[in-house]
Amino acid sequence: MFAHHSPLVCPLHRSAAAFAPNAQPSAQTALNAETDRRAFFGAAATAFGAAALPIAANAVVDYDNIAYLGGGSVIDLNNANIRSYLRIQGMYPNAAGKIVSHGPYKTVADVYNIPGLTQAEKDVIKKNENRFTVKEPAAEYVIDRINNGLYR
Repeated sequence: MFAHHSPLVCPLHRSAAAFAPNAQPSAQTALNAETDRRAFFGAAATAFGAAALPIAANAVVDYDNIAYLGGGSVIDLNNANIRSYLRIQGMYPNAAGKIVSHGPYKTVADVYNIPGLTQAEKDVIKKNENRFTVKEPAAEYVIDRINNGLYR
């Protein structure tokens, strides 16, 4: 009957048919009432399900600066997790903790303005300054800078 219509038309027609009057006798029993109630709610659920079909979202699947989150030789000061600094001798946990607890940074040189940064920590940062970059903060990564939930 509906071979030429889209797959969405059939469920909508069925759900609309559920609201049409029945051609059954008017004698109402508890069993008939239960059957009618199930048919009504089944049709309503079908109609709701058809109306709530997911629409494709234009989500960002790949983060362009993924290489700077700790997997490469250069670390993004605004988005990388604290564990990214483990590979740089003298950075973890003190200097790294201060870096991820502050920011965002506009330039790499901004890290030298962190309150409480010791001279020894500044020296380690200066020694490794070429291993840092500053990218635009991305909410998906900034939220996990201090604790990404990975435990030993």
